[in-house]
Parts: sequence; C-alpha cells; structure tokens
Amino acid sequence: MSQSPIAVFDLGKTNSKLFVVSPDGQVIDAARTRPVWRNEGDLRVLDDAALFGWMKGELARVVAVHCVDRIMFSGHGCTFALAAGDALVHAILDYEQEPPADIAARIDAMAPDFRETFSPPLPLGFNYGRHLLWLDERDPDLIAKADAILAYPQFWSWKFSGRKVNEVSYLGCHSNLWAPLEDDFSSLVDRMGWRDKMPEFAKAGSVIGTHAVTLDDGRSVEVAVHNGVHDSNAALYFYRSLGFSDFTLISTGTWVIIFNPASPLERLDSARDMLANVTVDHQPVATIRFMGGREYDVASGGWTNPISPDAVASVIAKRAFALPSFAPGGPMPGHEGRFVGPAVEGEERAAVAMLYVALMTDLSLDLIGSENAIVIDGGLVKTGLYAAVLAALRAGQTVHTSANPEGSAFGAAALVFDAIGRNPFVNDCAVAEPAIISGLENYRQEWRQRVDAMTAGNRQEKRA
Repeated sequence: MSQSPIAVFDLGKTNSKLFVVSPDGQVIDAARTRPVWRNEGDLRVLDDAALFGWMKGELARVVAVHCVDRIMFSGHGCTFALAAGDALVHAILDYEQEPPADIAARIDAMAPDFRETFSPPLPLGFNYGRHLLWLDERDPDLIAKADAILAYPQFWSWKFSGRKVNEVSYLGCHSNLWAPLEDDFSSLVDRMGWRDKMPEFAKAGSVIGTHAVTLDDGRSVEVAVHNGVHDSNAALYFYRSLGFSDFTLISTGTWVIIFNPASPLERLDSARDMLANVTVDHQPVATIRFMGGREYDVASGGWTNPISPDAVASVIAKRAFALPSFAPGGPMPGHEGRFVGPAVEGEERAAVAMLYVALMTDLSLDLIGSENAIVIDGGLVKTGLYAAVLAALRAGQTVHTSANPEGSAFGAAALVFDAIGRNPFVNDCAVAEPAIISGLENYRQEWRQRVDAMTAGNRQEKRA
C-alpha cells in the first residue's frame, strides 16, 4: 500500500490548482495558475500546451520534493477534446461562446428530449454536445478525423498516461450525450454516429496508466495516473465519504451547483436550469445550478474583501436589491441582472451582491425541494457571511460548512485513496450559526415578490 503523497490537479475555468495531499489527508503543498483562453480565428480556445507545461513542471517539482507517486484530475464541466492518435484534431473550445443564430437554430432542434438526457436546453456550450454539433456544422469531416471524443478530465488523464478512456460523472453532466435512466449513451450519440468515438469507460479514481517524470538530476520516476472526475461530482463524493448521507450539497465556485439526492427527477424543470447529474457510480442526482461565483464577481464589482454585518444591515435597511441574472443560465433565464433601489458602491455593493447570491441559492433550494441537511463547499464560503445568511434563510435545516473549501480536489483525492485502500479524511465540518440581521426576512419576501413578478412576466410573454 502506497504511503507517498498524491498530486491532484483541480482544473477550473478561471483557476487551475495543484494540491499535494499527504497519506494522512493533509495538504502539504499547493500551486495555482490561470488557464489561457486565446482567440484562434473566430473561436476562443484553450492554450492547452501552456497549461500542460505548467502541470508537468509542477509535477516534477512535487515528485522531487515530496516523492509524489500518483496523480489525479478534477475538471470543470462543459468541455471536451477531439483527439486522434497522440494529437488534437481541433483546439479545445471555451464553453462561453454562442454559435451563430442560424446554426444554433438547426443544432438545438437536434437535442434529445429532456426526459431522456435530463440535460436542459442551455446557451453557449453548457451542453457540450451542442458545441460538438457546432463543430460538425463548421466542418462535417472534423469529427470523422478523431478517434476519441474526450471529456475534459479525461483529456488530461490521456495527456499524462497515453490512454483514452471515458468517465460517467463528466459525461452525465448536462452534455446531451448521456441517458441516465438507461445508463447508456443518448440517442444523439447514435444519430450522429459518435458511439465508436467514445472510449471505454474507467471508474473515476482507477489507475489507467503511468507517466514518466524526468527530474533535474536526470532520474526518471514513474507515477501512477488515475482517471479524472467532474469537479462538483467529486465534491459530492467527498462529503459522502465523510459520512453525510441524507443531505443537499451546495458546491460553489464559478458555478453554484446544488445536488439533492432526495429529490425525485420528476421535480426537475428544464426551463429553470434543473437537471440530473450522474454520480461516479452511475446514479442520477437531481441538480439545480446558477453561475453564482461569476454573478458575485460581476454584481460586486470584483470585491475580494470580507463583508461586514453592518454593510449587510445597511443595504437591507435601504432596500437596495440585485435582481437576476448577471450571467447566462440559472433558474431565472432571459433577464439581465440589475440593481434596484438606492445606489450602492464599494462594500455595500458587495453586500447586495452577497445577499443576491444567498437569495438565489435559497430560491434554488426551494425549487429542488431541499428539506434535509445542507453542506456548503467551495469559494463562496470565503465571503464570510454567505453561509450564515443562508442558515438564517433556511431556519428549518442545519447548514454545515467545510473547514476546507476545496471539496472537488479532496473528492478527487478520496477517489484515489479508495482505489489504494485508504480513507484518511475526517469530518471537520462546522455548523453555521444563523446570522442575526434585522429585516432579513422582509427583505427576502420583497426580493421573492420581485422575482416572482419577473417569472410571471416570462409566462405572459410565452403565451403572447
């Protein structure tokens, strides 16, 4: 049994990170970089060579310093690679770009029924099958040149191991390519003739090969390469491994992704960015999401400092609100984010933005029928009051926060430890104390009334 540390690359859209996790479950080293998304003609694509160079350099460093002998990958959603032999046949697309309207109309008509894939119709490349169809429209011979359609974590597993595999948690993440109830590829895959482009499946965390690391002294060290995983599904796996069973997970980062395994799939409304994710063991999980981290950054004006209770109390007293949505997708599509009420700047603007994200989370929890315990993981915990405000809004539920906000990376590590017969992590989550803020409930009711009026307006427009 290995007693060496493992390296986890947690590859986000905005930040990519490396964590070195010791055999007793502690982070003993970390590094980060920002992926470069560059323009190539009329498309925006990943500079994968730059990111690969950073990853190889950091891996060599931690192998030399810490004797790391295993690597694992956790990856953000909505992204794929087309590979042939040992190369890409097309650069990796940035999922935040919209096909031309005439192409979008054609490819959107090809999407499978929601009750087959539980992938709602989404803009940009949020259904990555949509971007595959876009590339097919641009060049009908392109996909034929590929021998594999690789999900993003599996792209990196392949780059380090040389082996092309599939993994169900990523494929089942609103891609339009997976039918969760059938536990098989969707009708779109067969209609487009892509089934033979789909590599064999390997379990997330399983060993799929090795990678030779060359050290500065000329030695070559072999490290085991483990199959990667979808980041939010990794977080769900992590908290289950800590002993949580009947709970709703709020995984926060660029996205706020809310999993409620207790919710029946029949509750899902495709028009409100509700979907079924698929766990690493092939089980569909009711999910709702919105781009909460991105929305907070936009609505707050890029505020990065803590927010004081006084600032929150002030904007509540002023009745300053932020209304959806400040980014695409989410349960309130078709509306442009805006502020109403007295103008706010600086910390007060950030307080309104934080309240907005908390209220959007609260709305999403209602839509997905969350009545069980809540676990909050990820970057929004660092805003300070988000968990406490949510605990106040959800008085009938216990809200837990993780002492370690990197649940996706730790879930990826837990998968590796499971594969080698270890489980070093302990549950150190804390119960969030509800914030005591005068006027919060009335503020919530007024915000909901405004949002409900927006929803009613949407329905009237559709009828018209």
